[in-house]
Amino acid sequence: MFKASIHERDLKFSFDARTSRGAMKSKRSWYLSLIDQKQPDRVGYGECGPLPGLSPELEQVPAEMEEAARWVEQQDPADVSTAEAVMRLLAGSTWSSSVRLALEMALLDWLNGGQRLVFHSPFATGDPVPINGLIWMGGVDFMLQQVEIKIRDGFTCVKLKVGGNDFEKECDVLQYIRRKYYKQDIIIRLDANGAFKPEDAPYKLKELSRYGIHSIEQPLKKGSPALAELCAQSPIPIALDEELIGVSREQKVSLLDQLKPTYLVLKPSLHGGFAGCREWIALAEQRGMGWWITSALESNVGLNAIAQFASQYPLALPQGLGTGAIYENNIPSPLLAEKGYLTKRGWDEWDLSVIANAPTADS
Repeated sequence: MFKASIHERDLKFSFDARTSRGAMKSKRSWYLSLIDQKQPDRVGYGECGPLPGLSPELEQVPAEMEEAARWVEQQDPADVSTAEAVMRLLAGSTWSSSVRLALEMALLDWLNGGQRLVFHSPFATGDPVPINGLIWMGGVDFMLQQVEIKIRDGFTCVKLKVGGNDFEKECDVLQYIRRKYYKQDIIIRLDANGAFKPEDAPYKLKELSRYGIHSIEQPLKKGSPALAELCAQSPIPIALDEELIGVSREQKVSLLDQLKPTYLVLKPSLHGGFAGCREWIALAEQRGMGWWITSALESNVGLNAIAQFASQYPLALPQGLGTGAIYENNIPSPLLAEKGYLTKRGWDEWDLSVIANAPTADS
């Protein structure tokens, strides 16, 4: 039988991480460690990293993780024989997205030998994944400094948070970038986190389109009646993120057919785990919609698994997986973000002792 343990860790940002929802100084993750008591050296790890302000289950996570741990202890390791068997085991479950992701991750890691191998994919065997460089909100000088560092480091796609500063100052940042870097050399993505008001959004999108913007994520709040018309008329392709949270399969079909976004931005922690994201990808591709995978600010444990998941697909666009260096106390790992790619240098640089030695929920 399995033995499951839960470990909590506060991940400390190396700066004040500002979005339109406010600043964050730390973010909590819960780690599920899983062993078969007949093979105690084979440990699978999964990360539950709900995102404050977006994950509806945030307050219930401790109780849900306890419940999930007790559930997995009732499962027979012999039933965890393939990745498909893991997904069947979890099919029909009602776990919240971030808790389900931790279960998927821990079971798949255990299945593959407890070596942080979650999916057999190109990233797992050394192929890099293209990523965008994330530019956090702040003063104009702070944002421009970040842009320069990312481009100097070899990134050709940068993503800026908008909607939390004075709009004219945000336009000044974009104007500076475009004066210095041509559209064909540097791709600019924007993420509004639902900060625009419906009455202001058409004007703002028109102004922003002057700077050769690739796409803008979630310009309006989730559920806004004005979103379908904005998707149809926006001069900038719209990507949906928050809009996809907590949506059933039947609702997914209706939502995509009604709103017709150009892109989907998928976070396994928010969008139903790996199984939920597979469903979104299939529906998007059936409709000719683009997509990319983004972390929900997980530590390196979650980031590694999400990168392996993403690289199962042909990746036509940079992914949002460049967040490994944002914490001063991240889990030591072989992951490295450089020159516009997330790479893995090997298998032997993981140090899970910071998790394994942390207090457990049942200690």
